[in-house]
Amino acid sequence: MSKLVKKAVIPAAGLGTRVLPASKVMPKEMLPIVDKPAIQYIVEEAVASDITDILIITNRGKGIIEDHFDHNIELEQHLEAGGRLETLEELRRINEMANITFIRQKEIKGLGHAVSCARSFVGNEPFAVLYGDDVIIGKDPACAQLCRAYEEFGKGVVGIKEVTPEQIVKYSSVAISRLYDNFYAVFDMVEKPKPNEFLSLFSILGRCVLPPEIFDILENTPASAGGEIQLTDAMKTLSRTVGMTGVDFTGIRYDMGDKLGILQATCEVALQHPEVGADFAAYLKKLVNTL
Repeated sequence: MSKLVKKAVIPAAGLGTRVLPASKVMPKEMLPIVDKPAIQYIVEEAVASDITDILIITNRGKGIIEDHFDHNIELEQHLEAGGRLETLEELRRINEMANITFIRQKEIKGLGHAVSCARSFVGNEPFAVLYGDDVIIGKDPACAQLCRAYEEFGKGVVGIKEVTPEQIVKYSSVAISRLYDNFYAVFDMVEKPKPNEFLSLFSILGRCVLPPEIFDILENTPASAGGEIQLTDAMKTLSRTVGMTGVDFTGIRYDMGDKLGILQATCEVALQHPEVGADFAAYLKKLVNTL
């Protein structure tokens, strides 16, 4: 596990407009995948990557996220009185698995601005960023894969996957050259490229590990046409100056800011769930026969 990267930032201040009306009151990060909210999977990934300190960036109306990672004394007492000790232990584990703190992004001014809010938390250390929209499930945590790459190459790291031309215009495109295995040198990138701006069909998806120098770059990164400060624009500067590393990570990514992504996550995780997996598989087999 990582010896250098001990802190993680989870930006969770977005409005979730792609999944309205579900996200009007319920933050999209709290939408469940079977029996756990999406953000719990992300925190568990960070913890499994040997991260000890986590900052979750929220905004107004998202206090429910803080509540989820806090103790509910009345509920715990009720479970203990009813002898539901296994459930009680699971809830207590959520509260105690890491040092989790919160800060509010008072204005929704883009992912880059959200990350800049973490400067005092990060200090002069490298840190992981786990996007609040993206749940990645696999045997080897995606965040851990990036942390190992940071230790090996000593540069900022982005998690990348190859996507379709139709998808890449919604994300980013990176200029890369292969180092070995699933590691790449990254020397340029563009946010939401037009078809004539593709650098490759590899896109940054959901995870990065950044050096503390990114904060000075963010301070000097101009806002985009929409008035937002894009983290990709700051990482572009980093990639063009000192370079970055790309990791084509293993694991399945689910876009929890997308209706289809939520359905895919729910279905695929349910099939592996120890309590409902077998029954759900039987149900799906019957359902498919009616289509």
